[in-house]
Amino acid sequence: MTRYREVADDLRRRILQGELGSGERMPGEQPLAIEYGVSRGVIRNALAALRRRGLVSSHPGSGWRVRADVHTQEFAEMRSFAQWAQSRRMTPGGLVVKQERDAAHAVDAKALKMRTGDEVLRVTRVRTLDGRAVMIERTTYAPWAISAIETLPPDAPSVMAAMQMAGMAMGYATHKIDTVEASSEDAEILGLRRSTRLLRVRRETSSHEGRPIEYGDDRYAPDTITFEVHASTSGQVIGRAQR
Repeated sequence: MTRYREVADDLRRRILQGELGSGERMPGEQPLAIEYGVSRGVIRNALAALRRRGLVSSHPGSGWRVRADVHTQEFAEMRSFAQWAQSRRMTPGGLVVKQERDAAHAVDAKALKMRTGDEVLRVTRVRTLDGRAVMIERTTYAPWAISAIETLPPDAPSVMAAMQMAGMAMGYATHKIDTVEASSEDAEILGLRRSTRLLRVRRETSSHEGRPIEYGDDRYAPDTITFEVHASTSGQVIGRAQR
């Protein structure tokens, strides 16, 4: 790997981790050259690579800045959409469009480590950023979480905060990311054409003791959110970013 790419990768990692915050001015070319032990030409090439990826911008007389519309999140924070949005100075919103108790199917029993036929709670929410619908969140809750979820107002912006207050802190989570065609319901809620490709995140969460709490399927509208994985010999970061 060429040196400028190594520098660009490390700077990108620092942006994704929030060390270089959204809208902040980047260190100057000379300080960066000294920090990385390279020439200013290498730094310019690295910054140009970041600009092509939409992470930084340059303006005559003011140097380089992290773009103000870059909103990132580390993998460890991905369990809370609302907390992520608030940390990036965006206003999160949510509205329950469907909620019902149901008998657990085989897939529920496997994900939540329970018996088929036992009761689960299925909830469909639309999630917003600054008033714009960006995601449909479909979640199935384990029996022991039902009462806490049912007491929430339908427009609660943060389900996570309410669950923590009820003593259901999430300790572990897995996420599988792919794309899927919008269903008729997806299209109606998000105002899209049916079969539009949506970014999908399938998730499972459990308590610190390993007790399953929920599993779900989140579908993001196009041109709203992206996920980026940055890997290097020093570590790996996965980030959520507003497009």
